[in-house]
Amino acid sequence: MNRADRLYELMLRLKDGRVHRAEDLARTFGVSLRTIYRDMDTLSASGVPIEGARGRGYAARPMTTLPPLNLSDEEMEALHLGLATVGAAELDSLSEAALTLSQKLDAALPEDTSDAAKRFGFATYPFAEAAAGFRHMPAFRKAVRARQKLRVTLRGDPKTRDVRPLQLDYWGRIWTAIVWDETSNAFDTFRIDRVLSLQPLPGLFVDEPGKRLSDYRDLSSERRS
Repeated sequence: MNRADRLYELMLRLKDGRVHRAEDLARTFGVSLRTIYRDMDTLSASGVPIEGARGRGYAARPMTTLPPLNLSDEEMEALHLGLATVGAAELDSLSEAALTLSQKLDAALPEDTSDAAKRFGFATYPFAEAAAGFRHMPAFRKAVRARQKLRVTLRGDPKTRDVRPLQLDYWGRIWTAIVWDETSNAFDTFRIDRVLSLQPLPGLFVDEPGKRLSDYRDLSSERRS
């Protein structure tokens, strides 16, 4: 597992709200304790709200979100894409301004712990590449709304897969997709920036027991309990 994928998996693991010891995480991912400490520093610098310290364990605390009536999805995407692009471009004063702007936006967001974290700003390595995923965002969002099947190919996975896009999530400054994978006949999640190619398929899908977003959430709850 490369570092970017490991950090993504660490982020998802910490999202369950439990305290995870660094020793256990190191054993799970087959890396050294020092590597886990470095990974936690990187996640924290990338905007993931890490709580804890060396020797005590780590967890991700709830983040804040903007009220949905204040900004549309497209406006949220535009803010994130703009800050991610400028922040990663190493444009001296402009990159610094993007950082301070993201901090001001974060500070102005009202508390809403009932939803997943949705902060603005740009990320440090390795999440700066997440901005590349925005080229597929319009097609993904349209497919979610229309319930249109997609054929996608992911970086690092040569096979194509036909999926039912169920939801797009914005957490820790990266976008992820929740899908029902018809190729493997199972739920899956992946980062949008990993998508190399995307093709809308002519067939639409309807809710089927075991393949719905609610089923995915029930399954996730069972795994956490």
